Amino acid sequence: MIDFDVVIRNGTVATASDVFAADVGIAGGKVVALGTGLALGRKEIDATGRLVLPGGVDSHCHIEEPAVGQVHNADTFASGTASAAAGGTTTVISFSQQVKGEGITQQLADYHIKAEQALIDYSFHIVISDPSPEVMAALPALIEQGHRSIKIFLTYDSVVLDDEQTLNVLALARQEGALVTVHAENHSAIKFLTNALEKAGLTLPKHHAWAKPMVVEREACHRVIALAELLDVPIQIFHVSGAEAAEEIRRAQNRGLKIFGETCPQYLMLTAEDLNRPNFEGAKFLCSPAPRTRADQEALWDYIRTGVLGIVSSDHAPNRFDDVHGKKVRGTDAPFSAIPNGVPGLATRLPILFSEGVGKGRIDLQTFVAITSTNPAKLFGIHPQKGTIAIGADADIAIWDPNKTVTIRNELLHHQVDYTVYEGVEVTGWPEITLSRGKVVVENGEIRGKPGDGRFLARGPYDAIKPLGRHVTPFDPVSGTLIDN
Repeated sequence: MIDFDVVIRNGTVATASDVFAADVGIAGGKVVALGTGLALGRKEIDATGRLVLPGGVDSHCHIEEPAVGQVHNADTFASGTASAAAGGTTTVISFSQQVKGEGITQQLADYHIKAEQALIDYSFHIVISDPSPEVMAALPALIEQGHRSIKIFLTYDSVVLDDEQTLNVLALARQEGALVTVHAENHSAIKFLTNALEKAGLTLPKHHAWAKPMVVEREACHRVIALAELLDVPIQIFHVSGAEAAEEIRRAQNRGLKIFGETCPQYLMLTAEDLNRPNFEGAKFLCSPAPRTRADQEALWDYIRTGVLGIVSSDHAPNRFDDVHGKKVRGTDAPFSAIPNGVPGLATRLPILFSEGVGKGRIDLQTFVAITSTNPAKLFGIHPQKGTIAIGADADIAIWDPNKTVTIRNELLHHQVDYTVYEGVEVTGWPEITLSRGKVVVENGEIRGKPGDGRFLARGPYDAIKPLGRHVTPFDPVSGTLIDN
């Protein structure tokens, strides 16, 4: 009698808390058994000498977003999620963008249609760039429909919010039970520095880092944390690039605040010197915040080990390099301020972190699972359905050869970007088979899944983002009530 659709045998299972030898029985897309001597499955996978890990959850990736002027997002949901799965990721959370002066409801509906081509499961953050009364009135219904995270920016002319607008979004998020995620850099300081640099003729890609020194990130982190504390609302700060910004988060956490921090592989691997490459090559590495120093990289690993930075996402930004709709939209003589920001990274996130983290002894295997899968699943309200290998969880699983050495080449990554910042980097540890809800999506580098296999993950209310009930004055400005002490 066959009890299982799939059995993964003889592997070493790892979760955020444990590492143990077990077979995994899968039926109906779920993990239904963990143990030894399981009955025969319709499909048998031998994982001898392999690690059996929860599929990655990438909670920060830009996929098939609308064009901004002449700059086009290179990846569709089909290519982007294929790339994610090739790197061992089985869930992505991307962004439904708002254009200033426009609404959010139709844009979100259109984005849902695009995402129907995904190979793996997905959810969305709603970007708010213009919190008009009409937009704020539309948000509660969209949150109730399962879009329980909002993205705001403290910089960029097209999306920046001022402090009052930020407070209004934070207040609504607390009322409706949503998490606000923040791009934290000081907009006015960046504009001032950019204008001064360009006036002085300092416009190369390397000068991007000069326009965005750590102080502009540190200040914005400090400010948005203060605004969140003022209203007793949890927030997550995206793509923390170095020690000083991370330290602001640590200080807030030590005060007991629900402030969550995220970093990305590019800040663990790249430095500002990567922007200083000849022949416009530095543009490949241009992202925001800017890459920092080797000392910042090691500090970030410390903050990961101590849990201050609990998530490492890709911030996948698929701008092609040799393309008039990508990094070269303004030509190779363009000032740094006119070069599209971001680097691709959906497929490389997990191999880079495994090799640099687990392989080099910076973190243990359980921490790797936590920062790449379990923690983002918990923070964004999809755990324990996602982010773990446990009875009843979705059978989202990546089977890794921990000893396989791979030299990263762009052609391995299955995205539609024409470069990777990790070209030629050798990593040890690679996902050989990726399963989404028990179905093989990638096997030995070949895509087995099909567009349309993915499902939207509607997220209901959850405890991780509930306010603390701590108020800085006897009056709660969100509820409009006096606090009974």
